[in-house]
Amino acid sequence: MRDVDPTPSEESPYECFDCGNVVVTEDNPGECPDCAGAMRNRRTPIE
Repeated sequence: MRDVDPTPSEESPYECFDCGNVVVTEDNPGECPDCAGAMRNRRTPIE
């Protein structure tokens, strides 16, 4: 497994667990703007 070192000044893609919507932003959006589902950083591997 690789370690991911997120740099806060870089934009990252966040994907919604529920609907699959992808948002590119510098900060974690917290919830999906479309369905209010949980978001995950796509650069972080799912275990």
